[in-house]
Amino acid sequence: MTYQIEPIGIIHSPYSEKFAVPRQPNLVSAGQGELHLLPPYNDPNSVKGLEQFSHLWIVFLFHQIDPKKWRLTVRPPRLGGNKKSGVFATRSPFRPNHIGLSAVKLHNIVVENKQVILKLGSLDLVDGTPVIDIKPYLPYCDSHPDASAGYAQYIPESTLTVEFSPHLLPLLSLYQKQYPQLSELITQVIAQDPRPAYKQTNLEQQTYGITLYHLNIKWQITNQLATVIDIHESKIKKRG
Repeated sequence: MTYQIEPIGIIHSPYSEKFAVPRQPNLVSAGQGELHLLPPYNDPNSVKGLEQFSHLWIVFLFHQIDPKKWRLTVRPPRLGGNKKSGVFATRSPFRPNHIGLSAVKLHNIVVENKQVILKLGSLDLVDGTPVIDIKPYLPYCDSHPDASAGYAQYIPESTLTVEFSPHLLPLLSLYQKQYPQLSELITQVIAQDPRPAYKQTNLEQQTYGITLYHLNIKWQITNQLATVIDIHESKIKKRG
């Protein structure tokens, strides 16, 4: 038996690629986004009453994962990438149906030019992610403060110290006219250390790059210090 699912909306976020995306929502407070509803759901009636809820469950598809690539066991980053767990004991994107779930804050609902846009808080979704459902978050039944969470009981600590090369400060100030939280976003994303787990113990100097919005950011890591060394505009402009 098979089922056909159509997206009801599309995510717009600063994350232009998977490498930069936090592993969970609320880890990068500056990484906020929007959910644009698609026809015929971009009707104010579809979100009537939703403004009464502070948080939402976003059900989405890991659309950048090959549908054929799913595994019975995966190596969670929180376990250092060395230990295997069953796929259903993790939040890995390499799942049989590639469905994801995120709890995000709802800041506002904007209706303009025949568009319905949900303004969201910190999220862990790449730009362009198709959303297949929205459900209101209900604290009385969705929140379980005493729940046990195995290897992921506590929020991961930021492992890297981040600094900007002095020559980038004027350029950063210029870009922040368009993206006011850019410096915080870059700092918070890199501080979470998006490197593969097996490279996080490498003490030699390493160079990495990510794309946020339409900006390519390059940084170097020496020990636990990450220094942003370059910011320049990507040749491919971010949508929207």
